[in-house]
Amino acid sequence: MLLETLGSVLIGLALSWAATRHLSERLPSRRAVFTTGTVGALFGAYVTHVALGPGHEAATLIGSAAIASVLLSLLLRPATSARRLHRAFPF
Repeated sequence: MLLETLGSVLIGLALSWAATRHLSERLPSRRAVFTTGTVGALFGAYVTHVALGPGHEAATLIGSAAIASVLLSLLLRPATSARRLHRAFPF
């Protein structure tokens, strides 16, 4: 259980680092990204561990990565483009 927790924290930090490295202009502050990634990975490990039970370490880490990446994707803002779309109706 301790190795699952440590592994999920490392996965959350790695996903957060990758997100800030490649999508820094579309994300909020680094503190929010790293906190969300780490807490999301811990939550994902907890949910997966409760659903599968003990003895499924690899599946727990995969579930941890999946939930952390979903939570990190919720932080993304739309990309700013030079050409904005205009609506036909102003309301």
